[in-house]
Amino acid sequence: MKPPSRAAKKAVRPSALQAESLQQTRRVHASEIAEDYVEAIADLSAAQGEARVVDLARRLGVTHVTVNRTVSRLHRDGYVTARPYHAIFLTAAGRKLAAACQRRHATVVAFLRSLGIAEKTAELDAEGIEHHVSPATLSAFERHLRRRK
Repeated sequence: MKPPSRAAKKAVRPSALQAESLQQTRRVHASEIAEDYVEAIADLSAAQGEARVVDLARRLGVTHVTVNRTVSRLHRDGYVTARPYHAIFLTAAGRKLAAACQRRHATVVAFLRSLGIAEKTAELDAEGIEHHVSPATLSAFERHLRRRK
């Protein structure tokens, strides 16, 4: 069997840009769950005064066990205070992260809406986009939105 040509070998290797993109995606996925949780805890706390495991499970569509495991990680990482069978509250770091996530989400939704995307679709799409959008792209969204006013 003939060995692959130099061009074929080069084509098989991922480009530096592709490797960087995949690394970025892995980093984002690692923080995505924490961001979703702190955002949900902030929303529930604002609406109900507290966030409980049952409320988070219902809101995020996961089991109580999943919530407990994730909340333990958030506690370890300094984003929440939590004790078994008690409400979950955000720390200062958790509130800061939640506020940043909420602003990013609102910007992505507003940008999509400015393109004529229906509200429900914009909300659903923003859930994925908000975690992957770079600061540079988010700034471009914001500039676009300011120009439209």
